[in-house]
Amino acid sequence: MVSPDTIRTAIGVVGNGTALVLFLSPVPTFIRIWKKGSVEQYSAVPYVATLLNCMMWVLYGLPAVHPHSMLVITINGTGMAIELTYIALFLAFSLGAVRRRVLLLLAAEVAFVAAVAALVLNLAHTHERRSMIVGILCVLFGTGMYAAPLSVMKMVIQTKSVEYMPLFLSLASLVNGICWTAYALIRFDLYITIPNGLGVMFAVAQLILYAIYYKSTQQIIEARKRKEADHVAMTDVVVDSAKNNPSSGTAAAAANGRY
Repeated sequence: MVSPDTIRTAIGVVGNGTALVLFLSPVPTFIRIWKKGSVEQYSAVPYVATLLNCMMWVLYGLPAVHPHSMLVITINGTGMAIELTYIALFLAFSLGAVRRRVLLLLAAEVAFVAAVAALVLNLAHTHERRSMIVGILCVLFGTGMYAAPLSVMKMVIQTKSVEYMPLFLSLASLVNGICWTAYALIRFDLYITIPNGLGVMFAVAQLILYAIYYKSTQQIIEARKRKEADHVAMTDVVVDSAKNNPSSGTAAAAANGRY
């Protein structure tokens, strides 16, 4: 018979995979930044916030804080490396005040996590207390990260379009939340359960919105394509007319005072 710990480990491995997909989802954004040589109007805040979340979970998973949490360390350690890569690219293609602000946020995060680690390891002398202190902070930061899609969901409702809420990412978020919630429930861990349970709720809400607004999205996209096609056709007519009747161009120029 398969033991609960074996099942928990298997679920954690799947959760690592889905979390990795989510960590890698901004890659197309950074490919665009690389090609354009500029961060344009993109914000570094989501990547800095995710980095802080990963650092806190790595601290939570340390044997000195919460033993038997290696899968928590592996995925969040990987997430740290990925987010640091994003931030390094952002710094490389940003200038002036934007770069200084990102560096300041990064330094503040590292100092904060280092201070929490030093205080917890030196002042809290049991695993239970250390897990409680770091776990509460992880719940706060993790809930904030999972709540980030609320702004996208608001936009979907306002525009009646899911064009900018990819189905694949919503499904990946759902599977990731389910895996980590199950992982936490098998050997009950309140601090992993809360943010991931909320993540499941937000992902389900996204899928419901996707089902509601899928048809209207297709109608909006088709209408846009027809409008663009009509514009191109009108441009072709004007160009052809000018080629076939050169005098009309001269007359138009004269009317505008060019001759």
